[in-house]
Amino acid sequence: MDESTKQHLSLGREYYAKGDWERAEQMLRLVLDKEDRFADVHNMLGVIAHSRGNFIAAEKHLEAALELNPAYTEAALNLAVTYNDRGKYEKAKEIYERIQAKPREGQGEGGLDPFARGRLANMHAALGDAYADVSLVHEAIAEYDKAVTLCPSFADLRTKLGALLRQVNDLARAKSHYEAAIASRPSYVPARVQMGVTLMAMGDAQGAEAEWTKVIELEPENSQAKMYLRVLHEKT
Repeated sequence: MDESTKQHLSLGREYYAKGDWERAEQMLRLVLDKEDRFADVHNMLGVIAHSRGNFIAAEKHLEAALELNPAYTEAALNLAVTYNDRGKYEKAKEIYERIQAKPREGQGEGGLDPFARGRLANMHAALGDAYADVSLVHEAIAEYDKAVTLCPSFADLRTKLGALLRQVNDLARAKSHYEAAIASRPSYVPARVQMGVTLMAMGDAQGAEAEWTKVIELEPENSQAKMYLRVLHEKT
């Protein structure tokens, strides 16, 4: 994430927390133009849209938040409310039942239900971002390790952890997290883009080309993948 996007994200969260939703929306949309991997950005935009009575836009954002983070309790609650307001009562009921479901055997982490684990994972990720913002990369990695342990199927968490590991030149671990992210969400473009970068750093140009080519198949206008492929082809 570039510095301007980090600043927009930080300001968006700050304005949202203060209830200044107009300025929050401006900042959050700037983030969304550059990065579509933050579940809380979609959740905040969903809440803002709902407050204005734009339930269709709210539903779209809240569903996107849960796609990025299936155990995002707050987004799930907001989506249930939105479904109710749109007359989608069965869908709202399904969401409520998921939130209220008792922990099942084999859930791990002291029997925490998926929503609780997701919330804790988001907290670790937020702390990891704070460490990364002040260049404490190893501390950021430790927090993301905790987040991934709680929610190993969350592709966005693994993708961010991979990027942090690449910063400390732990390419093998970075690659393993990108592989896991892609396995859990094959269409998750950020993981494939970053996998290509990692493979290039490991000397596997053919593997990198395959990942970026797949990105173009999934997202034909992806500028990053196009640029990387152009540079790769110019060198060959």
